[in-house]
Amino acid sequence: MKRFHLHVHVDDLAASVAFYTKLFAAEPARVETDYAKWMLDDPRVNFAISTRGTKTGVDHLGFQVDDAAELAELSARARAADMALLDQGETTCCYARSDKHWVVDPQGIAWEHFHTLDRAQVYGESRQALPSRAASACCAPRGKPVHDIAKP
Repeated sequence: MKRFHLHVHVDDLAASVAFYTKLFAAEPARVETDYAKWMLDDPRVNFAISTRGTKTGVDHLGFQVDDAAELAELSARARAADMALLDQGETTCCYARSDKHWVVDPQGIAWEHFHTLDRAQVYGESRQALPSRAASACCAPRGKPVHDIAKP
């Protein structure tokens, strides 16, 4: 079953954790010095905030899946929609080890599709700064901006 994912960059993590905890009437599933995440069931959302970003607001959207077959299905859908897809494979991002890929919609909004494999002790793998807003999404892949990746 898929879970909608939304990642927002915030300036003040403590104030944002307090706000969203009250708004969702739920404690975060994970809190770090630069990151917090709620795994809500109604609606089914993985809502994350962090202070890691270039400007406040929506960082990226996505879908978290429960297994590799669902991830493959999302990859096939992206390819069928004629979207460039960047397959990161297994990587560390947002204190989790995941298998993932990225696509970017026609407006430049980054979409992350991922299957979480395990927790991680670090925020993510180091990466160089990327020039594109879409490619600057949390834990976006190193190298070329997502929207510049050649279609498969």
